[in-house]
Amino acid sequence: MRLDDQDESSNVEDRRGSGGGGIGRGGMGLGTIVIAIAASYFFGIDPSVILGLASNIESQSPQSVTARKPPADDPMARFVAKVLASTETTWEQAFREGGSRYQQPKLVLFSGATPTPCGTGQSARGPFYCPADQKIYIDLSFYRDLKERFHAPGEFAQAYVIAHEVGHHVQNLLGISDKVHKARQGASRAKVNTLSVRIELQADCFAGVWGHRADTLKHIIEPGEIEQALNAASAIGDDRLQQQSQGRIVPESFTHGTSAQRVRWFKRGMDSGDLRQCDTFKATAL
Repeated sequence: MRLDDQDESSNVEDRRGSGGGGIGRGGMGLGTIVIAIAASYFFGIDPSVILGLASNIESQSPQSVTARKPPADDPMARFVAKVLASTETTWEQAFREGGSRYQQPKLVLFSGATPTPCGTGQSARGPFYCPADQKIYIDLSFYRDLKERFHAPGEFAQAYVIAHEVGHHVQNLLGISDKVHKARQGASRAKVNTLSVRIELQADCFAGVWGHRADTLKHIIEPGEIEQALNAASAIGDDRLQQQSQGRIVPESFTHGTSAQRVRWFKRGMDSGDLRQCDTFKATAL
């Protein structure tokens, strides 16, 4: 990708190697220690039990995590920051065209696991978007998996992953996520899965819209790179992942769409650059 003249987004938080804990440093407070001592005196409870429980709860709190800017000499973090900045430029323009204002999301780099308002983020879960704090979470080791496990290497494949999660942020801003959330309430498992597939395919299409518009604006895509993103979309289709993991395909359990569907909707956005082409909820065939 041609990103040399692309600025880096300031909306990247680096939590890699960080953690909470310690009195007076966002960790266990004096009040908690007093309660532990009181519990020991009046109820005979081992203070270490109370302190251990409090420490565990605190470790799951997003407020207990120290966020910082990525180091300037980290090429992968810089790449992510440039891709995020590109999405910011693209979606700010798209929202202006629609008469509204784009709110930039933040992107959090973490290693292993990190607390979020949407539950504990884990590397095994892969990159994800949390609407509660409007943040995208990614462990950069996923890019190694993308290359080695899913056989989908390349910078544009890596950029597609970020653009897909930004697509979920766009859905959140447009009110699409809320509508889907309400439609899921009380619905059957089959209906919930169907809605999940449609929202994921729309995020793929939005990722394609970003690719089209970013390339039109700054010519960031080099020859052959679109195929990298298409390969990545195909590699993480439900059918392929199920075949690899369990040796059989169960269509009724799909939550993200087949490889062919994911490729089709990304390509639809990439070819058109038009959000209106991404209405997966009205599409009779995916």
